[in-house]
Amino acid sequence: MRIVRSTESRRSETPAGVMTTLASPGLGGAAAPVWKVEAVAEAPGPVHHIDAEQVWTVLTGTVTATVEGDSAELAAGDTLVVPADAARQFTAGPDGFTALVIGPAGQQAYMPGKEDQRITPPWTA
Repeated sequence: MRIVRSTESRRSETPAGVMTTLASPGLGGAAAPVWKVEAVAEAPGPVHHIDAEQVWTVLTGTVTATVEGDSAELAAGDTLVVPADAARQFTAGPDGFTALVIGPAGQQAYMPGKEDQRITPPWTA
């Protein structure tokens, strides 16, 4: 049994919000990273790709998720499965949103047209 105490979680800040790592290969030795996203009200995240499937569950607030050009508004309790390599963008609603996200270890992010410049998001490592 491995326990990750709340005092051990890692926070990563971006202009659109804060990602808090709850478990990952480097935090608790989890095979599948789990992190919380707390997005700033009405802030659009960047259009980007992840080379692995992710599952997003909205805990509070609302978010407009655009995946491969299709948009949907999600609210607390809604879950979105985002396919690998799909172009995605998340835009927080008027009160922001909080979501719990899970994806496989080793996932890498890249920007449109920059497939050769992949990074491992720090909140998944």
